[in-house]
Amino acid sequence: MTTDVEFTTAVSQQFPSAAARASLDCPAFNVPAAEAMPVLQYLRDTQGYDFLMDVTAVDWSAEQSPRFTVVWHLYSSVKHAYVRVAADCPSDAEPAMASATGLWAGADWHEREAFDMFGITFTGHPDLRRILMWDGYPYHPLRKEFPLAGLPADFHDPVITAETKTGLIAAPMAGGPFVATPGEPMGEAEPRAKDEAWNEQSPKPE
Repeated sequence: MTTDVEFTTAVSQQFPSAAARASLDCPAFNVPAAEAMPVLQYLRDTQGYDFLMDVTAVDWSAEQSPRFTVVWHLYSSVKHAYVRVAADCPSDAEPAMASATGLWAGADWHEREAFDMFGITFTGHPDLRRILMWDGYPYHPLRKEFPLAGLPADFHDPVITAETKTGLIAAPMAGGPFVATPGEPMGEAEPRAKDEAWNEQSPKPE
């Protein structure tokens, strides 16, 4: 059975630009965007990583460049092992990455979700459109600048907007995601512990 070291060495020999990526759970590689698809195909065709678990992304923040990283998680049904591949999007303003739908049909919905949530375009995707939010929604909810409580927006149906005379409003954070800072007791991490919730009696803070 091939060890992780032997596997990592084999990938590095085949793709000298593939660099080992820090990982606590499985072998992982950073690769240039231009080599992402060849590396993924190599892992599928010669290393037995036949199942695409998911495609996701990271927004490191607008102050960092490269800002966006696309991440693929593969599984081998033969080796019963995982591997992670990551590639930075060359552009921060218009992040894009080649589509893996030519290698795995199941990449379709994963890439649509990353497109929807992060605004990353997957070139070569057969039907790239939003999958969670509606067409025309002005934000990408998993970008760092998107607040935990959300942002106001118009409804996707103008008839609803005309009838209700309102749009979507940001959600109260009571009982919402933990927002602990390093070293902070978890008991003080809930938004309501920080008095960050609002409702009809407690208006939303500006």
